[in-house]
Amino acid sequence: MNVNNFRLHLGGKEYVPLVIGGMGVNISTTELALSAERLGGIGHISDAEVMYVCDQLFGTTYTSEKRKKYANNINNADKASVQFDLEQLAEAQKRYVTHTISQKTGKGGIFLNCMEKLTMNNSAATLKVRLETAMDAGIDGITLAAGLNLRTLDLISGHERFRDVKLGIIISSVRALAIFMKRAMRLERLPDYIVVEGPLAGGHLGFGPDDWQNHDLRTIVAETIEFLKKENLNIPVIPAGGIFTGTDAVEYLQMGASAVQLATRFTIAKECGLPYEVKQQYISSSAEDVVVNTTSPTGYPMRMLRQSPTLQYGMKPNCEGLGYLLDNDGKCSYIDAYYRCLESRGSEGRFTVDGATCLCTGMARYDCWTCGSTVSRLKETTNRLADGSWQIPSAEEIFMDYLMSEDHTIRRPNL
Repeated sequence: MNVNNFRLHLGGKEYVPLVIGGMGVNISTTELALSAERLGGIGHISDAEVMYVCDQLFGTTYTSEKRKKYANNINNADKASVQFDLEQLAEAQKRYVTHTISQKTGKGGIFLNCMEKLTMNNSAATLKVRLETAMDAGIDGITLAAGLNLRTLDLISGHERFRDVKLGIIISSVRALAIFMKRAMRLERLPDYIVVEGPLAGGHLGFGPDDWQNHDLRTIVAETIEFLKKENLNIPVIPAGGIFTGTDAVEYLQMGASAVQLATRFTIAKECGLPYEVKQQYISSSAEDVVVNTTSPTGYPMRMLRQSPTLQYGMKPNCEGLGYLLDNDGKCSYIDAYYRCLESRGSEGRFTVDGATCLCTGMARYDCWTCGSTVSRLKETTNRLADGSWQIPSAEEIFMDYLMSEDHTIRRPNL
């Protein structure tokens, strides 16, 4: 029995039940998403820091223009005045989504991972622009992430594609799902799929920093399936986090899941946006290198490699150019921590802001090495080369191994 014996059904369409998660900032690249789409699965792109991403991909100048506009505020700890231009935000979102959607060649889907926690100093307005522009640009589906998303559906309920585009929600507990569903039922717009992200996932976790070890994905998936059954709802459930082999995936499909979402093994794919040197760090890592900390300004615990350069940051906040995590009052916990540290140490020498990181800059520079709990097993999936480096597999090789492997075997790429 392998994954290819199953299919995901969404809105009258049939997909291979493998979903590549939306890793930002441009880690889940257009090329990575299109690899899944071409093979009949679903690939995600992420709109995290989309204006910065467009600058890197297309040579636009959104970030430098914003930094220049607010240059006089750079040394000010108060960032309330630093706002995103909504027209430019819409322009960047449309450019990025259209660029990806226009290259579809298969029967799969291209979805967008949209994080509510990217509040951008104007949470409702910026989220509305990001979602509606993605729908205008023809995105196949939108996965609502990083938050309860209680008001998200209201923001886009008037859009012409509100009932056409596939909408999903990422949850880590049945309690969170039940809260979301109450609002969805009032709007008569239920999610088309539910991603259940467990405690072994990479990046931000939907659990407390001290209790994530007390939860497991299999239990949450079973509880979610039972909840939907009691509510007489037929909504596909998609587990995520720690699914390392095709057999792991089959076990979830056999218990009633409709597909699985994958990320860690695709971080080292040729098509992934991480630099080559970082991919080598991921493959070489040990289990002891993986930590869950609370350095993120979002308030969520985050899993990453302890070698992440972002954990040594002592740089001035770059909110005038970036500022994607500023709350509606223009505040961010890193700003507070930085200025406290600066005041206590003075201007002499370099320093590290302990316990906090500038996540906007860290993600933009690929300095924040977020990872799933199974990252140390990546060396099982590829070959050590004569020079000591690790072979970088293609996304298709990883995808097909998930699809066809049995008995927890992993087929390494051809040398």
